[in-house]
Amino acid sequence: MRARAPIAATIGARTGPALGVGLLLFALAWVAYKAFGSGFGIDGGVPDWIRVTLAGLTLSGLYFVIASGFTLIFGLMRVVNMAHGSLYLLGAYAAFEFQSHHLISWGWGVVVSSLTVGLAGVVMHQLFLRWNQGQELRQALITIAISFILGDQMLAYFGGAQHYVSPPQVLSGNADLGIFCSTGGIFGGCLTFPWFRFVALGTAVCVALALALVLRKTRFGMIVRAGVDDEAMVGATGINVDAVNAVAFFLGSALAGLGGALAGVFLVIAPGEDADFLLKALVVVIVGGMGSLAGAALGALALGMIETWSPQYLPGAWSNYSILLTFLLLVFVLAVRPFGLFGRPT
Repeated sequence: MRARAPIAATIGARTGPALGVGLLLFALAWVAYKAFGSGFGIDGGVPDWIRVTLAGLTLSGLYFVIASGFTLIFGLMRVVNMAHGSLYLLGAYAAFEFQSHHLISWGWGVVVSSLTVGLAGVVMHQLFLRWNQGQELRQALITIAISFILGDQMLAYFGGAQHYVSPPQVLSGNADLGIFCSTGGIFGGCLTFPWFRFVALGTAVCVALALALVLRKTRFGMIVRAGVDDEAMVGATGINVDAVNAVAFFLGSALAGLGGALAGVFLVIAPGEDADFLLKALVVVIVGGMGSLAGAALGALALGMIETWSPQYLPGAWSNYSILLTFLLLVFVLAVRPFGLFGRPT
C-alpha cells in the first residue's frame, strides 16, 4: 500500500499538465482547421485569421502593460491594490480630458496622464497603504473603498456616456500589409490593419524590455526583489525601504495609467471598465504567476488570444459563451499550478 501512494501521486501530478497540453493542441488544431480549412488563398479564411490574430496580439500587449504594473505592485511588493482598475480608468479619462480641451498633443497627453496616475498612486500608497504593509485583508478593503470613491467621482464628472481618444493624424490610418491583394470590386486593395494597434504592441514590448532591465540589472530592481524575500534585512542594511516601495508603486500605477491612455484609442472609455480591467489584470497575474514578468507576458497573450479567437472560431451556437473560456483558463491553471505558470511556491 505504501508503494502505491507515490505512484498514484506521480500519475496525478502528470495527468493535469498532460490534459492541459492536450486541450491546448486541440484548440490550436481547431483554430487552424477553421482558418485554413478552406484554403490559403484570398478567398479562404487566412486574411480573417491574420486580422484576428493581430488584434489579439495588440490586445495582449495592452493587457501586459496594465498587468505588468499590477505584477510590480501585487506580485513583487505584495500590496493588494484592488484600485488598479480605477487607476487604469483614470489614465484613460485623463488622456481624453487633455485631448478634448486641446491642452497638449496626444503623445504628451499619454505621458502626462501616466505620470499623473503614478503620482495619484503614490499618494494613495503613502496615505493608506504604507502603514499596513503585510496586512493583505486590510489593504484589499481599503483599496476597494478607494476604487468605489474614484469610480463615483469619475462618473459624476464625466457622466455615463462612452468616450474615445483620437490618435494623431500620422497614426489614424491603416497600415498596408502588402499581402492578399485584390484588384476587383469596390473593396480592392491589400490586407490592412490599424497603425495605432502596432504602436500599442510596440509600447508593450518596450515596457517589457525596460522592466526586465530595471528589475534584473539595476540596484533598484535588486532592492525590490530582495525586499520581497526579507524586508527587515534590507532595511537593516541602511536602505530606505519606504522610499523604494514608493517608487515601485509609482511605476506600477503609471503603467496602469499608460494602459488607460493607450486603450482610449481603440477601446471604449466608460464607467465599469475599471472593474473589467482589474479582473483581467488579476487573471493575467494569477495565470502567469505572481512577480513574474515572463508569466505576465504569457498570461496576457493567452487572455488576448482567447478573447479574440473564441468569438471568431467557436461554433455559432457557442460564440456567446466565449467569455467562459477565460475563467476555464483560470480554473485550470489554479488546479494544475496554484502558484501560476512561472510563479514559485511561497
